[in-house]
Amino acid sequence: MSETGKVGGERVYSGRIISVDLDDVRFPDGSVGKLEMIRHPGASAVVPLLGAPDDADPEVLLIRQYRYAAEKYLYEIPAGRLDPGESPAECAHRELREDTGSTAARVEQQFTMFTTPGFTDEQIHLFLATGLSAGQANREADEFMELVPTPLSRALSMIEQGEIQDAKTALALLFAADFRLG
Repeated sequence: MSETGKVGGERVYSGRIISVDLDDVRFPDGSVGKLEMIRHPGASAVVPLLGAPDDADPEVLLIRQYRYAAEKYLYEIPAGRLDPGESPAECAHRELREDTGSTAARVEQQFTMFTTPGFTDEQIHLFLATGLSAGQANREADEFMELVPTPLSRALSMIEQGEIQDAKTALALLFAADFRLG
């Protein structure tokens, strides 16, 4: 059996957020083909809890943010792209502060996920933040958002009802509810 993976290719686009490669890939059966791959530096996302994690129904600080690709506002947790040389934990702290103005006494990594491994190498590192202190947000010019403190039970209902459509947010909230807080 042949070694799998990239055997050649070229970068066809380099942008501010992503790059696109046309890779020559050896597949598990030994054949070689071309795949378009979106390269992304990765990101961190944070489930920010207001109050104690062991509260009967802890509040989650959601964001309602306009997303051009979706052509509407979406409910999300704070998240953003890793800066060069930045650790996922540093990114989680930074994004929490930039998006919400909050700092956390504790930020604990939950897990890392691939967003869409069929065409991108992007991974998102998911965290749970507790012991929040309010402060001043520092959003980018293209970020239009409002903070929406939401009881966890309501956030879970929003997933069930299709009101939360952002995959990282839904998965992070379900994980936090079932595996960490439940």
